[in-house]
Amino acid sequence: MNRLVKKSIDFFLDDHPGDDEERPRTAWAVSVVDDCDGCQDLRVELNLEEEGGAGSGITAHLSAANARRLRAAVAAALREIGEETT
Repeated sequence: MNRLVKKSIDFFLDDHPGDDEERPRTAWAVSVVDDCDGCQDLRVELNLEEEGGAGSGITAHLSAANARRLRAAVAAALREIGEETT
């Protein structure tokens, strides 16, 4: 593949209290990438890492189908806590 795509979609910190010793705040980022020779398609990349731990997180490299499944799971969790989803 010759496209070499890397486009940042969004990033933020969760709103968890910063002084919780058991669960640190987490930075998340979503991108669209084309950097997997074995995949042969564009991927949705989800990166999670502890606040201040740039480069130390874990990255999910999701196909479109898996990204839709993750989106459905987040929507289901929101419905469980009484939130509207669109």
